[in-house]
Amino acid sequence: MKVNNVWAYLMVVLASLAVLVGCGGTKQNLAATQPVELNVSAAVSMKDALTEIQKNYQAKHPNVTILYNLGSSGTLQRQIEQGAPADLFISAAAKQMDDLDAKNLIQKQTRQNLVQNQLVMIVPKNSSLGLQKYEDLAKDTVKKFSIGEPDTVPAGQYAQQVLKHLELWDKVKAKAVLSKDVRTVLAYVETGNVEAGIVYSTDAVISDKVQVVSAAPTGSHKPIVYPAAVLSGAKQPKMAEEYLAYLAGPEAKAVFEKYGFTILK
Repeated sequence: MKVNNVWAYLMVVLASLAVLVGCGGTKQNLAATQPVELNVSAAVSMKDALTEIQKNYQAKHPNVTILYNLGSSGTLQRQIEQGAPADLFISAAAKQMDDLDAKNLIQKQTRQNLVQNQLVMIVPKNSSLGLQKYEDLAKDTVKKFSIGEPDTVPAGQYAQQVLKHLELWDKVKAKAVLSKDVRTVLAYVETGNVEAGIVYSTDAVISDKVQVVSAAPTGSHKPIVYPAAVLSGAKQPKMAEEYLAYLAGPEAKAVFEKYGFTILK
């Protein structure tokens, strides 16, 4: 009887351990599948690529919902400074990221450059003005052209740098229609509201209503690099790091290249 009692006691203990282990595994599984919302503030010029990447990522991680807040990098920067919910920030220029870094609003160790872009001058597809280069913006036939607002829109900052480099800015700034973001510049050219615009090559490639007439001369503007970083106030810092790693990985890079971005070596 004593032996039987010992075996019975051991069986109870083993059964209890199995239950505890099982409960722990269940808790881990529940944690792994718990619904998560990830807020990403990103430059609107990345819209099409990020939308496709979002679908690919969520197909593999159905518990994760990625919420994009797309706009000009300067506007997004101000929103973050004012406490807008964001876990990850992707800027179209280093300046906005540097400003947030100076205020300790990003996790410095997570910062990395994702992709590069190019600046181009576009005109409506049916334009008959024969514009071929940036210097043509000074012609009398050009009444209005559009760039992003240089104070808040990186594409506008780069465009202004090009025009100043070519000693054109003072000659043409009165004609400039300053837009809230680069996609608005594209829309103005598509609709013929302006005779020309300066956008990223990735914006031009998605439209069949415009044509590229000139690329920005080499050395006429700062390199167009897109830095990304997890924010100090992130509610989902680990998930933000995981998504950032995915954005820097081969699957996302293939999508970025598809939409005309240049991958950093």
